[in-house]
Amino acid sequence: MTEALWALGRGTGIVALVMFTITLVLGIVTRSGRSVGGLGRFGVADVHRTAALTGVGLVAVHVGSLLFDPYAQLHLVDLVFPFLGSYRPLYLGLGTLAVDLLAVVTVVSLLRHRVGPRVFKSVHWLTYLLWPVALVHALGTGTDATSVWMTGLAAACFTAVTAAVGWRLLPAFEDRGRQRTPRKVS
Repeated sequence: MTEALWALGRGTGIVALVMFTITLVLGIVTRSGRSVGGLGRFGVADVHRTAALTGVGLVAVHVGSLLFDPYAQLHLVDLVFPFLGSYRPLYLGLGTLAVDLLAVVTVVSLLRHRVGPRVFKSVHWLTYLLWPVALVHALGTGTDATSVWMTGLAAACFTAVTAAVGWRLLPAFEDRGRQRTPRKVS
């Protein structure tokens, strides 16, 4: 049973990283107004939200399975307060910090219509901090971090996010993907 919990914890953490990579990239694409893979802007936004919620669920399973795994030796305090863990405290603390940021972003996203667009947008910017913190956590804590497949997966995630963020920072980003039609003046 312990081995199954450990495998579940590792697997859900890795897939959560992939889901959040997809979420971040699609969030940037959604903001641009472009379509992807035949999906219109609203379809891309739906996939973005679905990937984000799937990632949140995977993180919950990741944390829960490792909490019950005696090998991982996580305690409830490790889930809330960063850098207090006994195993690789820096990297475990980054995971805790990522979970704390994820909780804030998730709650505000679910309450988007109540908190208003200004608060939603301000808090949503935290995802640009959340993602690299989670990546460093995975590479520092994960037992598969030095394997070729994990290094390749991390490199692919890093490349996708770096390319999307680089595109987002271009001055012409706001004008891309939107077609403006001149208004008829009567």
